[in-house]
Amino acid sequence: MVEEEIEEEPVEVVEEAEEPSKEAKKEIEEEAKEFKEKYLRALAELENSRKRFSREKIESQSFAIQNVVLDLLQPIDHFEQALAHAEHADATVAHWAKGFEMILYQLKQVLEDHGVTSFTSLGSTFDPHLHEAVETEESEEVAEGTITFEFHKGYKLGSRTIRAARVRVATRPKNGDEEAQDQNNEEEHIEK
Repeated sequence: MVEEEIEEEPVEVVEEAEEPSKEAKKEIEEEAKEFKEKYLRALAELENSRKRFSREKIESQSFAIQNVVLDLLQPIDHFEQALAHAEHADATVAHWAKGFEMILYQLKQVLEDHGVTSFTSLGSTFDPHLHEAVETEESEEVAEGTITFEFHKGYKLGSRTIRAARVRVATRPKNGDEEAQDQNNEEEHIEK
């Protein structure tokens, strides 16, 4: 009789998985918590970046509008000055002036629609953020620092001043002693 050899397949012994220790569980939980915190921080950073880009885009557009507006303000000033003199002209010029007033009104309306507003300064207190002092005038009638004349209106884009008003500012009158002191200071300055 021939004995057949039977090949035995190796048997894998599977050991039952041991339950992780309390320390291992704690490590896994801490790691999961850490990953969650990192994920939430990344989401917050992404949202902050979106907000910052949106804000920068708005600011960029605002500055672009500002540059165009600044270029338009000088011709608008000239329009206003010319129309102020047209009131004393004959009927034909007055008729033309009425048409130009309508055009000027439309230009101002377009600026207003884009958030550009003019502000008047006459009678208010000088503020270097809103005004550019072109002249000073001695006056006892108004308080020192009061604006007595406005050469050009100031303009704002939203809350930001884009062109300061050009103004004349009142100063207190000098008495004889102050005038003599000013002359001495000027003479000393010239000698140096």
